[in-house]
Amino acid sequence: MSTTTTPPAKLSRLQKTRNFGICAHIDAGKTTTTERVLFYTGKAYKIGEVHEGTATMDHLQDEQERGITITSAATTCPWSRNGVEYTCNLIDTPGHVDFTMEVERSMRVLDGAVVVFDGKEGVEAQSETVWRQAQRYKVPRICFINKMDKMGADFDYAFQTMYDRLAAPAIAVQYPIGKADTFEGIIDLISMKAYYFSKEDMGTTITEGEVPAEYADKANDLREKLVETAAEQDDALTEKYLESGELTEDEIRAALRKGTIARSIHPTFAGSALQNIGVQKLLDGIVDYLPNPTEVPDVEGTDPDDADKRLTRPHDEEAPLSALVFKVVNDSHGDLTYVRVYSGKLEKGTRVLNTNNGKREIVSRIFEMHANDRKARDEALAGEIVAVVGLKNSYTGETLCSPDAPIVLDRMDFPEPVISMSIEPKSGGDKEKLANALGTIRREDPSFQTHYDEETGETIIAGMGELHLEIITTKISRDMKIGINVGQPRVAYKEAITGTATAQGVHKKQSGGRGQFGDCTIEVSPITEEEALEQELKYDDGVAFEDAIVGGAIPREFIPSVGAGARATAKTGVLAGYPLLGVKVKLIDGKYHDVDSSQIAFEMAGTIAFKNATRKAGLVLQEPIMKVTVTTPDEFFGNVTGDLNRRRAMIMGDEERGNTRVITAEAPLSEMFGYSNSLRGMSQGRASYAMEPLTYREVPANIAKEILEKQGEDK
Repeated sequence: MSTTTTPPAKLSRLQKTRNFGICAHIDAGKTTTTERVLFYTGKAYKIGEVHEGTATMDHLQDEQERGITITSAATTCPWSRNGVEYTCNLIDTPGHVDFTMEVERSMRVLDGAVVVFDGKEGVEAQSETVWRQAQRYKVPRICFINKMDKMGADFDYAFQTMYDRLAAPAIAVQYPIGKADTFEGIIDLISMKAYYFSKEDMGTTITEGEVPAEYADKANDLREKLVETAAEQDDALTEKYLESGELTEDEIRAALRKGTIARSIHPTFAGSALQNIGVQKLLDGIVDYLPNPTEVPDVEGTDPDDADKRLTRPHDEEAPLSALVFKVVNDSHGDLTYVRVYSGKLEKGTRVLNTNNGKREIVSRIFEMHANDRKARDEALAGEIVAVVGLKNSYTGETLCSPDAPIVLDRMDFPEPVISMSIEPKSGGDKEKLANALGTIRREDPSFQTHYDEETGETIIAGMGELHLEIITTKISRDMKIGINVGQPRVAYKEAITGTATAQGVHKKQSGGRGQFGDCTIEVSPITEEEALEQELKYDDGVAFEDAIVGGAIPREFIPSVGAGARATAKTGVLAGYPLLGVKVKLIDGKYHDVDSSQIAFEMAGTIAFKNATRKAGLVLQEPIMKVTVTTPDEFFGNVTGDLNRRRAMIMGDEERGNTRVITAEAPLSEMFGYSNSLRGMSQGRASYAMEPLTYREVPANIAKEILEKQGEDK
């Protein structure tokens, strides 16, 4: 077996750059891992601890008090490998499902990710969510099985869950020496050496030794599988392996890198961030296996003048500027706008074009970020992640580029809120402050929505869960010092139609002088966004509009007005004031008047026709259904399942893990308010759960009747 390491060839700046995120299920040790990365790279001189509220990257008061990550934080740190210093742009993301938008927008701008798993639990509910997000954005991943010092930790079990629950092509590149209180180091399966990390200097000193005799057989078996997998990534290596049965260390690493970037394998590491074991080797793996910006496909977008024309930009600082805004943070000196520069240079004091709104912006200052600390820069080059000050009209998902080479980069998807509540200022003096605060939060967080309900006179805020809205209201009252009253959480119901129907809408008004006349006949039917795309129809606000008018029954200039009327009505609903989504509106006939017809008349006719047709098509109320995963000791299994059944949950399965049971269920959100307190009470505080939005389903008739009656009483 070869142990040689070839001296590195001269690498360019971009080849020495790694843009990666650390993501995981809540409590898998993601922020603790990040804190060790900062310590070992020299970015932090002492290690911050989540449980002590001193984590560098969790700098918000709520993060420190609750011990969770709420916002993604960015930092840049150096790491030396084989005599080469690499620049690592790192984003630490939240694990709680209520803040999944933070993970979503981070994934959009990363080239690679480290997915952290709990050594005892393996793949958990939110692990699956972040894995799917990484899959959607085609992000190459390496894996870190953390908490190997935890009671009940089992590397083999955790590793197997990656296959069973994620169908992930994971490959072990390390194996732990011991577990729980006997965990003391790791075996590198490429070099076949054991590594131990000294407790005296926080794991900074690493001692190399031989593989312990009791692990020799296991390590040899795993190495054989590792080498076989590496050989499969390259035809020339496959041939060499079949002839000689061996590859050099450099060949193994190069093949693993190729497979990781192609997302056909995920190298998996082991360690304990809390005990300072294995993090430096994980950093080596980030450099060895995750791609640099030149190894991911050129960024894609469209021509702002022709949405059907695809454009690309190379990861090259000599190319025209293209950058994506992925986060906006309100700061005492104005908005701090985080951008990923894909191509070209972003220079201080220059004017850039926002192609989403056509406005030109001035980049007055550029900062390299370290959580909430900043270092001034004169420019940012392709492949870098920075924050800028001076942008007034650029928000998450929008593109900044050279005015003479416009491109609209592909936007990210924002999830729909599932929960809402009313909010009002305590005094007249707080009214304007509250409106400004809600605008600020909306700019920062695209998964947060707010609107004014004309019928009730209430301001409604909506978000991804109870915790999400709790954090926002705390921010308004404590941090922004605005007096507020908040209502009870309410479910974000939706309306839908169950069938197809046709109806006419006539708007006719004559009151002296010029009148108003619009007459249209439409057909409505259920449609999904995917079906609308297949039929090449624009899907806006849950409505797809198709013009099937023949023979000039309605003049061309009035046709879009019918669609506008239908969309405006769908927004406020027909049945109960909830948004009506998933409707195809097909305009099939109509009449007009040479003098009295106008766009406004046909918009009114479209509204009338839409209400008539959807009522005939069978209007129903739909509710958000959550995927709920409960982990409980065996003795409370009956209590937990009985309670879930009372909450209208469908139990989809349960799995035994030692003396605990993991229950998977699908439950209506309306029945899950306050579940954390309830679960704590019925399990003596020993059960835990995770919940995430799954789908919308029709509300049972008896419950829909209650909801509609209650809403009538409220009004």
